[in-house]
Amino acid sequence: MSPSPAYIHLSAPPFPYFLECGHTVYLPGEQHPNRSRMGKFDLIIVEQGCLFIGEDDKEWAVTSGHTLLLLPDRYHYSVKPCEEITSFTWVHFHTVGEWMEAEGDPVYAEREKHFRQFLIHPYTIRIPQFGPLPDPFARSGQAEQLLQLSQGRRSSSVWQQQRIFEEMLRMMDLAQQDTAGSQAAEIAEQTEAYLRNHFTEDLTNASLADALHFHYNYLARCMKRVYGLTPMEYLTDYRLEQAKLLLLKTEIPISGIAERTGFESTAYFSRRFSRKVGISPLRFRKRYSR
Repeated sequence: MSPSPAYIHLSAPPFPYFLECGHTVYLPGEQHPNRSRMGKFDLIIVEQGCLFIGEDDKEWAVTSGHTLLLLPDRYHYSVKPCEEITSFTWVHFHTVGEWMEAEGDPVYAEREKHFRQFLIHPYTIRIPQFGPLPDPFARSGQAEQLLQLSQGRRSSSVWQQQRIFEEMLRMMDLAQQDTAGSQAAEIAEQTEAYLRNHFTEDLTNASLADALHFHYNYLARCMKRVYGLTPMEYLTDYRLEQAKLLLLKTEIPISGIAERTGFESTAYFSRRFSRKVGISPLRFRKRYSR
């Protein structure tokens, strides 16, 4: 009953948001109801016993200390009745960002599409569809906190429930990084920070490698794994975003903006800006600065 391991990749922000939660106990012979396309994610956290449940062509035996994430656009059904007393907490949530199911390495939302829709480049939350509960999650008591808050007034609980829910997702996301993955994430974040702090400078593959003390090819692999971009692709994106801010907030000439954002020439800046944004820097300024 063990399908190939799958991961759910959720692009954010906006972050997935909490809807509701509850606690269910099944006696031997009872079973989970069948349902189809309920339109929201269902995170199941089994505390006792074993829940036999399927989704389309996959089937799981979800034992104590394990989680299962049922997807909003699938058919869910009971594989067989419970054989012992089985209890679990369920958490329903939704997301307006893109989400994908995949095995192996992370997959990424289309950066420009996400930016056009939400005005920010995406971060990918990666959580297993089925697996053991991460230790920090198990010790945190967050599922119990969500249940307790659901008993009170919504005006006082809505902010706390969302905060707790996001922390649960964060723990599940970080738990998926093995030792190599953790090192890749750390190096990618160091590279990103360096690029943001030095984007006005004349950066090259060689100078970046010298500054961070890693071969550029390794830096590129880490950035691709974590952000879906090479360092130089990320640098160009960041420079163009800073250029947009200067076009809107200052009267600096186009040539000055090109220089301040690290582009080698005004002509090159204009070409990259037009290719990325769809209009020239001057037309962008006129359109949004009226």
